[in-house]
Amino acid sequence: MEETNIATYDRTVIQHLQDVIKRVQDTLIAGVCLIIFSPLMLWCYYRIKKEDQGPAIYKQERIGLHGKPFMIYKFRTMHTNAEAMGPQLMQSPDDPRLTKIGLFLRNHHLDELPQLWNVLIGDMAFVGHRPERKYYIDKIMEVDPRYEQLYAIRPGVTSYATLYNGYTDSMEKMVRRLEYDLFYLEHHSWLFDIKILWNTFISIALGKKF
Repeated sequence: MEETNIATYDRTVIQHLQDVIKRVQDTLIAGVCLIIFSPLMLWCYYRIKKEDQGPAIYKQERIGLHGKPFMIYKFRTMHTNAEAMGPQLMQSPDDPRLTKIGLFLRNHHLDELPQLWNVLIGDMAFVGHRPERKYYIDKIMEVDPRYEQLYAIRPGVTSYATLYNGYTDSMEKMVRRLEYDLFYLEHHSWLFDIKILWNTFISIALGKKF
């Protein structure tokens, strides 16, 4: 019994150390990336403003670490009144709510660049589970209450689920995505994160849509 407690304590200490190292690395890398990609981000900002004069940065409340809400930042890809009728999932790449530049940004995943700021200030990590709106979390938890377990880690810019489940355009996919997220929660490590980041980079470089 004592050996079991010691082993559990050791795993807890190791996991905490890994989490601290991950947070430090995420902060440093996000800061460097914000500098490197600042010209590209300025270009994205200019193109969005040029098309329809609306706000270039879109912010929305998501649920993060310990179940606390935070504001996620993206480049706006839809018309300003896109959700006038309430929360709606994007149904296809040809969704009429998308602007022309917005479609380009989504296809090349450039709309996610402002999330480097979310990583820098600690709302998100580079790898985790994709943060969701409370509206959809409540619906997912009606089917599978295990979603609450994800509150133990920071949500990520990319995720294991993103690579293998793709874009969640239905509740069915959202519930299926949870299985991937829970797998990541149980097995996450520095090496697993590196693998996910590498596969994400390759997928984007090859033009994969997800």
